[in-house]
Amino acid sequence: MTAMTETIPTAYDRREQATDSTRADQHPEPQGQGINQRLNWLRAGVLGANDGIVSTAGIVIGVAGASVGRGAIGLAGLAGLVAGALSMAAGEYVSVNTQRDTEKALIEQEKRELETMPEAELDELTEIYRRKGLSAPLARQVAQELTEHNALEAHLEAELKIDADDLSNPLTAALASALSFTVGALLPLLMIILTPESVRIPLTVVAVVIALVITGAVSARLGGAPAPRAVLRNVLGGLVAMAVTYLIGRLAGTL
Repeated sequence: MTAMTETIPTAYDRREQATDSTRADQHPEPQGQGINQRLNWLRAGVLGANDGIVSTAGIVIGVAGASVGRGAIGLAGLAGLVAGALSMAAGEYVSVNTQRDTEKALIEQEKRELETMPEAELDELTEIYRRKGLSAPLARQVAQELTEHNALEAHLEAELKIDADDLSNPLTAALASALSFTVGALLPLLMIILTPESVRIPLTVVAVVIALVITGAVSARLGGAPAPRAVLRNVLGGLVAMAVTYLIGRLAGTL
């Protein structure tokens, strides 16, 4: 029994002395949550740029199918860019605000539970670590030491995967979404305005396809998915959108 008591803290001490990278793999830390948050924003930025590319390409190619005037094409593309960027920003702001409110509510609920039923919360934390594979005595010791260090942080991390110091920022999300959409939308808009009339549509399609290959590959890499399949879906979706809007524009131009 004595030997077992001495072994447990030694194992736990070794765990506490592990490097940051190893600890992040074994048990998520606030720093890891911050990295995940940045990856999420990067993924959202890539998707926002992708939306800007496809939607604006569809608008300008559709208008080009109905009209040869650069002014009409440019005005339609600019209107689509501004409307799309504002829509993306508003949607992201509302969405992230809702997420942030939910996270705050969960944090307040956890605070109340720790104040009113600390023993039950300790049992709950112990059970979480026991289900992760620790023995019952070690799980209890880990739960006790983490509770003594920072009970709220321990429960938020283990139960809810929330870092109270790294909550989502709705304003940052909105600005990032609007900026990424704008950057993506500028590519087809500038291509169809600045290239000669005789080749502006095919050159715009080629530029859009190249951009979609890049955004598809990046989003697949960030999501850990196979790149070829993601790129193919991305490119096919963009080509279908451009083909449909072009046909609609041609039909509208004959009326």
